[in-house]
Amino acid sequence: MPELPEVEVTRRGIDAALRGGLISSVRLGKPLRWPLGCDPQALLGRRITDVQRRGKYVLLLLDDGVLLLHLGMSGSVQCLPSLPPPGVHDHFDLHTSEGCLRLNDPRRFGAVVYAPSLDDERATKLLGRLGVEPLQAAFTPEHLHAGLKAHRTSIKQVLLEGEVVVGVGNIYASEALFLARIRPTMAACRISKPRSARLHAAIIAVLTQALNSGGSTLRNFSGTQGDVGRYQQLVRVYGREGQPCPQCGAPIRQIRQGQRSTFFCNFCQKP
Repeated sequence: MPELPEVEVTRRGIDAALRGGLISSVRLGKPLRWPLGCDPQALLGRRITDVQRRGKYVLLLLDDGVLLLHLGMSGSVQCLPSLPPPGVHDHFDLHTSEGCLRLNDPRRFGAVVYAPSLDDERATKLLGRLGVEPLQAAFTPEHLHAGLKAHRTSIKQVLLEGEVVVGVGNIYASEALFLARIRPTMAACRISKPRSARLHAAIIAVLTQALNSGGSTLRNFSGTQGDVGRYQQLVRVYGREGQPCPQCGAPIRQIRQGQRSTFFCNFCQKP
């Protein structure tokens, strides 16, 4: 699944290619996770004034309304001067005076949703419960520690839920917990203030490194110009079951948490 670094890479690509463009046509393919929420023809003539991100949503701000784009499990976006004929997995095309956007999503868990404003119920339903952004000033060690104290579930699950801090998906949660030397199964409320501070620093370090590497390309993800991410070449534990820990040499272990794979070192990450 594309996570925060991949979505931010996508946001930057859309912003560079389409900001200021007037929408000239919209094509819908097979139904995605949620309906568009408006007649596609109603979008014609509207201008893209800004491209922002909230969690794993890209927000295309229009001079009248907003499009909320989610990449789902397998989605990726292309931004090109013009688009070739759509393929079987191309489910949303947006043509503008500055260029074109295409959402490709083989599993169709992604979505493009229109809302009249970010205060509208359609937008707040998707964005309202998201935690703080991990690469912004509001994400402090104190905020993280206070949020963890309110949860008895495992620290890995709390990170994935996104209510304390948003966008720390499966790959980056495993990597950050390894850097912070915290066992993924440990109850979040049991994490001390010093360990929470280490985790705070690790989350920022991992996400920053992933963003600078163009994200991770494990299956379908590519940037808006077709470039693939490189962070998967830098991982310390994720996807490395049985391989030696880069710190102690013990074999990396894999377990399942909430139907997701978790990777950790049994010796470096103490309970």
